Amino acid sequence: MEQARQAGATICDPAHETFWGGYSGHFMDPDGHLWEVVWNPTWDVREN
Repeated sequence: MEQARQAGATICDPAHETFWGGYSGHFMDPDGHLWEVVWNPTWDVREN
């Protein structure tokens, strides 16, 4: 979120703990697109 802010984004919903145990937040980029950043400790993400 901090990198997005430094790149010119507007933080709409600062990162916060969620009820399911992760983190979530929203920002709007300089072109007006809304993004969500999420971290879920139970996700199993693999390279391929």
